[in-house]
Amino acid sequence: MKFKILTLIIAGVTLTTAAFSQSKVISPDKVWTAEKADEWYKKQPWLVGADYIPATAINQLEMWQADTFDAATINKELGWAEGIGMNTMRVFLHSLAYKADPAGFKSRINQFLTIADKHHIRPLFVFFDDCWNKVPQIGKQPAKKLGIHNSGWMQDPGDPAYKETSGYPALETYVKDILKTFSHDKRILLWDLYNEPGNSGKVSTSLPLLIKIFTWAREVNPEQPVTAGLWNWSEKFSELNKFQLANSDVISYHCYDNPAEHLRTIELLKLFGRPLVCTEYMARPRNSTFANTLPILKKQNVAAINWGFVDGKTNTKYAWSAPMPDGAEPALWFHEIFKADGTPYKKEETDLIKELTAAKP
Repeated sequence: MKFKILTLIIAGVTLTTAAFSQSKVISPDKVWTAEKADEWYKKQPWLVGADYIPATAINQLEMWQADTFDAATINKELGWAEGIGMNTMRVFLHSLAYKADPAGFKSRINQFLTIADKHHIRPLFVFFDDCWNKVPQIGKQPAKKLGIHNSGWMQDPGDPAYKETSGYPALETYVKDILKTFSHDKRILLWDLYNEPGNSGKVSTSLPLLIKIFTWAREVNPEQPVTAGLWNWSEKFSELNKFQLANSDVISYHCYDNPAEHLRTIELLKLFGRPLVCTEYMARPRNSTFANTLPILKKQNVAAINWGFVDGKTNTKYAWSAPMPDGAEPALWFHEIFKADGTPYKKEETDLIKELTAAKP
């Protein structure tokens, strides 16, 4: 990780002592103690899953809007996940889907949970997101662009919406309504409040909204743990990282590095004494694979959630920085486990996942 590791070593030593108390903690009486977090984690199976969106959806809005919610495909694909022993999925919501139809959106979340529960999968839901396209819009979503990774994925609430405080009351209503509705739902594993805050060049300008969503979540105080994942270890993200670490019940993080650097990341994050949930890994051309990383995550008792499940409209079998505008097949898929017809991309990978999760044949 080059400078990442050095930065995290310094942060790891410092944040466990004085700086932790200096970080702004939202509702310290409601942030779980390390003991409570450990007690919760001990009750879970080893958690294995993927960042999930059905093949028929290009983004979060196409997944959740009434006209394009595809329960049949979700049921089919979560059946594939169950078949290889997966027991969780990381699933992105979207505030505009709620704005368009609050009651219907909550009903579709409940429908998704019913399907997931049938397949013995307890998802974690993601609220805000700083990645990819800036201006989401309700209604028909764009067609995918050939060979372009996540060409239609939308930020939430978007840019400049993320820093427009006039919109915060509506976002508060959304977040609190979803949390209140599902705060005691045993089918939900945890809440991931904000995906990669500061991405897309925003850096610390995302901190005000990050603080707000943690404040709103603590006011509801769901029985499931809340978190926001670390993803960038550079110095300019130190303020965000400190806040996320101080306010998360369990520590979640992203790591697309090689096995040695991933293991070092785990060792450093364990200094905080809380359960670890890896909510993104596995990018084959970057030497982050199931074969070399999943056994490490199991040995270290870290929840393992890889990006990408099935080849579909999101096009995340293509690399972030290597578009193929002609739509040709990449020499090595970046993400994804299954082809659109349910055939494994690499059978040795699904066999390994089955073996490590002890899934029945």
